[in-house]
Amino acid sequence: MMIPQAAPGAGYLAQQPAIDAAVQRALASGWYILGREGEAFEREFAAWLGVTRAVGCANGTDALALILRGLGIGAGCTVATVSHTAVATVAAIEMAGATPLLLDIDPDTYTMDPEELAAVIEDPPPGLPPLRAAIAVHLYGQACDLDPMLEACGEAGVALIEDCAQSHGATLHGRKLGTFGAAAAFSLYPTKNLGALGDAGVLATDDGALADRIAAIRQYGWEERYISTMAGVNSRLDEIQAAILRVKLPVLDAGNARRRAIADAYDAALAGGPLAPPQRRADAEHVFHQYVLRSPHRADLMARLRAAGIGTGIHYPMPVHLQPAYRHRVALGPAGCTETASAAGEVFSLPIYPELTDAEVERIGAALRDLGR
Repeated sequence: MMIPQAAPGAGYLAQQPAIDAAVQRALASGWYILGREGEAFEREFAAWLGVTRAVGCANGTDALALILRGLGIGAGCTVATVSHTAVATVAAIEMAGATPLLLDIDPDTYTMDPEELAAVIEDPPPGLPPLRAAIAVHLYGQACDLDPMLEACGEAGVALIEDCAQSHGATLHGRKLGTFGAAAAFSLYPTKNLGALGDAGVLATDDGALADRIAAIRQYGWEERYISTMAGVNSRLDEIQAAILRVKLPVLDAGNARRRAIADAYDAALAGGPLAPPQRRADAEHVFHQYVLRSPHRADLMARLRAAGIGTGIHYPMPVHLQPAYRHRVALGPAGCTETASAAGEVFSLPIYPELTDAEVERIGAALRDLGR
């Protein structure tokens, strides 16, 4: 049988009795939006992450857009981020009314090049509104090189926002990602390390006033029911998803440990072969939302793995700046996203999720060893 590259249903089956009970509890409560389950999840998530506040919302894209709106960043502002990311990152910038500026990546870790960020902060490309924020995408489960980014942003008064959609529980210098910038956005899509069973998102911050603003913006700008004191949107985390997330949060760290163990097994299988394992950043702990390999012979390798019953994926096959909706429309940094375009033509992802059995991991390892023959 084919081992799928992602299997969100396996996460449900692994905790089916507890999840079913949580759903029944939420249904029986008679309160389905912004109730006790959501409030409890926000408290529990903030405590797990190590921040003072968390605000649930409809999805990770909205989480980013809400942070920008809460910071007053919109029309007349530029926000820098990368092109090698889910299109959601750039979509969120435009949802807030701001102008995206897309920068290149470090080819070893696929995360934002901090030198290019510093360069555009010091000398912005002509014709763009003032640079007000940067979104650091912790891609595939690994930290960006945050130290120089925080320094450059701090000196210029640029808000650094963390996109943690793929890095739930990852650390840098022993500290969880999502606790370094002005605020952090987390997608809780079903395939994430912490995933709901539908769309969901959460944002986190130590700025209580910012959290209060965002909590109002997510529901029409209400501070008092039915009275909008600011322009808002409808982006709420429902009670059923919150109840499910409360079941899954306590086992997230164990799930991440399992992902790292699987990654170690893949590393061992690749030793001495033609493919290099993913590089890990020093003083950081990877949580392997994706285990990503790179080869100019990608199509052939993926076909060989498929023949062995191993599913693979590509994250992401086309950089945002080359997609039809954005091509010739979005601004690029001075590097022109050359490393990004190169990576997009070569990266591919293996199955990696906690519910993989030891036998499946060994089967994938054997297929990886065969690639070197």
